[in-house]
Amino acid sequence: MNTKKVWFITGASKGLGLTLTKKLLNQGFNVAATSRSKKSLIQEVGEENENFLALEMDLTNNENVKKAIEAANAHFGKIDVVVNNAGYSQIGTLEELSADEVENNFKVNVFGSLNVIRNAAPYLRKQQSGHIFNISSIGGYTGNFAGFGIYCSTKFAVAGFTEALAEEMKPFGVHTTLVYPGYFRTNFLSEGSVQTPAYEIEDYKSAREMEQAHLDDINGNQPNDPEKAADVFISLSEQENPPVHFFMGEDAYHYANLKIETVKEAMAENKVLGTSTGFKN
Repeated sequence: MNTKKVWFITGASKGLGLTLTKKLLNQGFNVAATSRSKKSLIQEVGEENENFLALEMDLTNNENVKKAIEAANAHFGKIDVVVNNAGYSQIGTLEELSADEVENNFKVNVFGSLNVIRNAAPYLRKQQSGHIFNISSIGGYTGNFAGFGIYCSTKFAVAGFTEALAEEMKPFGVHTTLVYPGYFRTNFLSEGSVQTPAYEIEDYKSAREMEQAHLDDINGNQPNDPEKAADVFISLSEQENPPVHFFMGEDAYHYANLKIETVKEAMAENKVLGTSTGFKN
């Protein structure tokens, strides 16, 4: 009988999700993997078996997510580790992007993860164990990238609700880890994965330069190895007291430290004015 943990992974047909799925299966874990297309999952991973369940799931549809989680629990008898990995990058300045473009990015990156959490939590609470990984981004900690404000805001939202989730699930013995990855060499910045604005404004030269740097220069040259990221996830899942905040990649540490120093300097420089608002006895 296979007693290894059961993993439920969203966005498993490409990128970090696919790499993690393959590595877990190779190591004998049980994996329920989801994608918008079951066919693409099977093409990338292989045919379903007692350890691998491929699920076609619309992340933005709560009832659809509920059915997928029910199917995973029915197939394996439990769910131990949830990885909210699915998401995409929407490039464009705040002025350029339409309400629909913004809403669609939030539907997948934020509300999709919430749909999974809402429907997985009852199982984890009942068994009094489990681990939820919510994948943010270093762009969910520092957002000073022109043309990436909406994407970053979705990942800031993931960071915010994950901090609360960690407190809410702690009494039930369920761990929660918020992952801030740097740049990993996947197809995340490739055509079909990243979305550019339908309407561009010529004046935003710095945003176009940042956009082109990501699409032309960074894409394919990312400094981090997704295979090593998969190893990290497995290691974190085996820790007795895993962290709530986890920065992944030297570049993630670099950008996080820049943000921390900037905030500390701003607080120090403005402390007198910033703390002048209290009532005086």
